[in-house]
Amino acid sequence: MGINVLKGGLLSTIQDTGRFGYRKDGIILSGAMDTLALRTGNMIVGNDEHEAGIECTLIGPGILFESDQLIALSGADLSATIDNIPLKMWRPVLVRKGSVLGFGAAVAGCRSYLTVSGGFAVAKILGSRSTYLRAGFGGLKGRALQAGDYIPFRERYQETLHDFNWSCDLSAFYPDLNDRVIRVIKGPENELFSAGSRQAFFEQEFQLSNESDRMGYRLKGPVLALETPQEMISSAVTFGTVQVIGKGDAIVLMADHQTTGGYPRIVQVITADFSKLAQLQSGQKIRFELVTLAQAQAALLHQEQQIKQLQQTLTFKYNNDI
Repeated sequence: MGINVLKGGLLSTIQDTGRFGYRKDGIILSGAMDTLALRTGNMIVGNDEHEAGIECTLIGPGILFESDQLIALSGADLSATIDNIPLKMWRPVLVRKGSVLGFGAAVAGCRSYLTVSGGFAVAKILGSRSTYLRAGFGGLKGRALQAGDYIPFRERYQETLHDFNWSCDLSAFYPDLNDRVIRVIKGPENELFSAGSRQAFFEQEFQLSNESDRMGYRLKGPVLALETPQEMISSAVTFGTVQVIGKGDAIVLMADHQTTGGYPRIVQVITADFSKLAQLQSGQKIRFELVTLAQAQAALLHQEQQIKQLQQTLTFKYNNDI
């Protein structure tokens, strides 16, 4: 009662919404790069929104289902199929025993999330099922999935008379992945940068380099410099913090970022734009747009209100469909 991994894909890991409460001990948050997509996928199959799913990166895995299961696929469009038949995203899909989930080319975005009804039976470590790759724990043996892996379901799916002929309206809360404008607020050391660097940061494009992973994205763009070179005291960083390293390159910290950093923080990506950031592919270009803290808070509040409304709608649907 679970799945067999036929091929691992480029980077497929088990992730939930993160490992909270341990950064003071040097243990990173980890978790899904695009938590909005994972949360939505979980709600679609009737799970708690923080349940663990499989994060598939660009080239997805091959997965054989050993029993019937209700699944959802959210996030990037990686041309998923069930038994070579295109799989519709952002909706519940009943997969039959013996069916094979596969992936093709990345049409839009970078990371897709597979959620299953009831979740996967992997142990919680420090309160989370997320895979921490660099430390080698969490998820399945602390590593990416590979051919021959078996992951059991926590619950056997009990087929009901629910109507699954529906999908989510994403327009209210999930970003357009073709929109490459990333909104930011000023970072703690923003005013330490030269006026020319601050102007260039917002007027010029940056390109996501090949030196990018779950820890951070290195950006190719204008060289950024402090007005007066100085040593920085190591300070707290978080998902979306944009640091500028010694050569003047910007690095955006992502889900597996370190807990502290010793580089100046020029800006901070707003939480409402984390999904756009997480779904970028190497080589794509972005621009940054400065917003106020009030605007950032309003954008997140709107997003969370829409998610809450979806959750209430789906809870009502699952409790009342016959």
